[in-house]
Amino acid sequence: MNPLSQFSVFAFVLLSSVMAPQLSAQDAGERLVWDQQENVEAFWERYLASRGGLSWERSVHYPEYGQVNEGDTFMVELEQGPCLMEFFHSRWRRANDVWRWGEAMNNYGGCPYVFD
Repeated sequence: MNPLSQFSVFAFVLLSSVMAPQLSAQDAGERLVWDQQENVEAFWERYLASRGGLSWERSVHYPEYGQVNEGDTFMVELEQGPCLMEFFHSRWRRANDVWRWGEAMNNYGGCPYVFD
């Protein structure tokens, strides 16, 4: 196999592994794009439903670090409101910071305060 063919196969496999989860979610009718007109919590619920629901129940306390897995989701409940969190690269992050749905989402509910 010549180098160009090898690169083509590599590129196809790489793109397939990156795009397959997005395509399957879209094929299932799930809307994973937030248009800023939709209620944030309704969007989060739709996103969570596409992934099988929250990994950890809503709480003011974060799950114990040793029990959390990559990709787990958790709704932290702060005094200012909720914020959807996702465990990504060994730490909790706002789900919007992982998926970049929209900058305004980081100002919703407790999201501006999760790292205080």
